Amino acid sequence: MQTVLTYLMLFLTGFLLQAQNTLEVSMAGFENNDGKVLVGLYNTEGDFLEKIYQGTSSEIVNNKATVTFSDVPDGVYAISCFHDEDDNGKFNMLFGFIPTESFGTSNNAPAMFGPPKWEDAKFEVKNNQKLKFNIKL
Repeated sequence: MQTVLTYLMLFLTGFLLQAQNTLEVSMAGFENNDGKVLVGLYNTEGDFLEKIYQGTSSEIVNNKATVTFSDVPDGVYAISCFHDEDDNGKFNMLFGFIPTESFGTSNNAPAMFGPPKWEDAKFEVKNNQKLKFNIKL
């Protein structure tokens, strides 16, 4: 019985000590300090720009903002953010397809003739990494 308990404790300890990563996201290029910035972390291509895995927000000071995602499991992710100037919690679009609020993504993925692509925005994080991203809106 003691052997079973020992193995169980080792298993649980290994599970609890699994590498967790940190993502620091710095954003610049806001036109003003109105509202806030909403930031989403996505963990699958199918959910990119549709269903957030983790989300947060931050005030904008001197046309800049920073957020941190902690305890992120190893994997492939992408980040998107937008300046919610009117503080309504929505990404405003003109006619449903022309953005009226500035936005950005990880790797500063381009948005030409449509939204940024997962392939351009994705990155991998593993082994207790601390990654820093500089996103220009």
